[in-house]
Parts: sequence; C-alpha cells; structure tokens
Amino acid sequence: MSDPIRDAAAAALSGRLIVIPTDTVYGIGTRADDPAATGALFDAKGRPRDLAIAVLVPSSAAAREIAAFDHRGAALAARFWPGPLTLVLPRTEASRRWDLGTDPRTIGLRVPHHPLALAVLAITGPLAVTSAKRQAEIADVPTMVESGINGFVATLLTGVVAPAGTPAPIVGKLNSVINET
Repeated sequence: MSDPIRDAAAAALSGRLIVIPTDTVYGIGTRADDPAATGALFDAKGRPRDLAIAVLVPSSAAAREIAAFDHRGAALAARFWPGPLTLVLPRTEASRRWDLGTDPRTIGLRVPHHPLALAVLAITGPLAVTSAKRQAEIADVPTMVESGINGFVATLLTGVVAPAGTPAPIVGKLNSVINET
C-alpha cells in the first residue's frame, strides 16, 4: 500500500515538485538545495528571480542550521513558530549556495503549523515552497492545477485540515517588529 506522505517526500527529495497544504495556503515546493529543482519551481510558477522563494523547515533547530539567528529572530521564532510567520534572516554557509532568488545573503524561513506539511518536512528537511498558484493568479489550488501547473507537479497532498487561505506575513526588519510587540 502506498504512503502519500512518504511518496510526496520521495518526490521532493528527487527534485520533483509537490503540492502540500500549509497552515496558510497550499504550497508548491521541492528540495531547497538542488538548483535544478528550484529552477523548475521558478519556471512552474512563472516567478521572476527577484522574488525569492521561502524555505519551510520542520523545526527551529532545522532553521538554525541554514540561517543565522540573533536574539530578536530567536524571540520571534519562539513566540510564533510553528505558525504563519516567515522570518528573513542571514544565510549560514549551509544554505549560501541555494538558488532561491537573486539575493544569496538572506533566506526566508518558516515552520508551518500543519500536520501534513510537518510530516513531509520531517522526512525531507528544508523545502523551497511558495504558494501553489501561478504568479499574479488568484486561483485556488484545484483551479490552478487544472489550468496547467499539473504538468509540473509530481504529488498533490490534500488533508483533513485545510489551509487558512492567508499567506504568512514576512518579517524582514526585526527591529521594528520587536519594538512593536
């Protein structure tokens, strides 16, 4: 019998694109450390390279391996992860060569709060993930998959807990956020 979570993880680890639910939206993703895989993600989305792709990780510990946290980033992660908050932080040597967009200095990270996403990430580790719709479309996932992205996607996971439908806020200027909370 096939295990959809393991199948999705295997597809992502082999560099293919998968669609998974997150706590905010359905995301399309692949392994973050494979330039051919992230290139396919940019192509499938019709996404310009100056719009970096965020990385989902299974835990704060996994995030610390690929991003440099200061006390502000650590405080935000402790308070809001898992959950719908993307932190933009300096990259560590481990992620510096990843092809996530035009800025190799920073990386957007998030620990999603969705059981299927976390189950896949527990197997794969970091995945480059963006919303599962073509750039500038306002379609939901079923419409988007029917309209053409399905030619790129290896696996589509849907679950009991549907995404909330609002993309995660991105925090890039930690000083202003810390001072407001």
